[in-house]
Amino acid sequence: MSGNTTGKIFKVTTFGSSHGVALGAVIDGCPAGIKLEREDIQIELNKRRPGTSDVTTSRGEQDQVQILSGIFKGSTDGTPIAAVVYNREFDSSAYEELKNTPRPGHGDFTWKSKYNRYDYRGGGRGSGRVTIGHVIGGAVARKILELLKINVVAHVTQIGDIKADTVNINQIESKIRNNPIRCADHKAAQKMEKLILEMKSKGDSIGGVVETVALNVPIGLGEPVFDKLDADLAKAMMAIGSVKGVEIGAGFEAAHLTGYGSNDEFYVAADGKIKTTTNQSGGILGGISNGMPLVVRIAVKPTPSISQVQKTVDMGNIDDVEIEIEGRHDPCICPRVTAVAEAAVAMVLVDHLLQGGFIHPSTVENLENNP
Repeated sequence: MSGNTTGKIFKVTTFGSSHGVALGAVIDGCPAGIKLEREDIQIELNKRRPGTSDVTTSRGEQDQVQILSGIFKGSTDGTPIAAVVYNREFDSSAYEELKNTPRPGHGDFTWKSKYNRYDYRGGGRGSGRVTIGHVIGGAVARKILELLKINVVAHVTQIGDIKADTVNINQIESKIRNNPIRCADHKAAQKMEKLILEMKSKGDSIGGVVETVALNVPIGLGEPVFDKLDADLAKAMMAIGSVKGVEIGAGFEAAHLTGYGSNDEFYVAADGKIKTTTNQSGGILGGISNGMPLVVRIAVKPTPSISQVQKTVDMGNIDDVEIEIEGRHDPCICPRVTAVAEAAVAMVLVDHLLQGGFIHPSTVENLENNP
């Protein structure tokens, strides 16, 4: 199986499965000299950790990370960084009856059809739990972005038909702190939580929209034609399980706009920098960052594992059957996906910063002295 590595210079390879021994990531191409401790990665993993509220799965994993290599005396040394999280709390028995009956909405059918074998326990390599590797890679990337004062934050803007009101882009991070829904609109968050718990009580699930914003992104990231910044962001976001749509800036709303309404007009700001009066482009023009905030939204489908009776097939006997999925599952994936979305954007930005020469591929010492 290929497709487990992302990035051209800042390369992240993830490994592991939902009910296997462990999951993790190997980061290759990370410059030397970045201050990195275990806690830097643990903070990000805690954002996506299960069992933290009623709106997440009850699987009680602590997701404690161990750094195996790539760090010397508190800093990266330029060698591959390997980090691992061991699976501690899982029960595979509920999946034995599902090994020949693909769950609707999952990759069970396609994975088994393609490879003729499939780790059906908790979805195996196709489980959302594999995003632990994404978050590990993103945590390392964020430490690099900090040197350039680039901040990446994701928040939930919609659950079902409930939409959050627009909030000040600079206040998102403070408003979603200690918020189980990670929605910056407090009133909408309460309604969203109520809806999620209602779906949970019915044995069903609900989807939504997650927006990721990156502030202080420099002008010039992106390599047209096939390596556009927005193209790489779209691929990174679609690589997150359960994501079914990606939009940059105005996104699909652009189809309803006129040229005048869509164009972002330029002006010279008080600091002498060229900016735009609006940000319909989401911070990217011609595939290249323009210095405005980067805005990426993803449509996240409802969790496919639900406890209601569903129709499927027995791939062993080639017959129609019904299944009722047991186990512990998120009634809504969106709150925990925010951490993964932040990681995906962070990894793409660092890779493009290295490609564009904004960061030396071997060391960040000069960058630290002259941020």
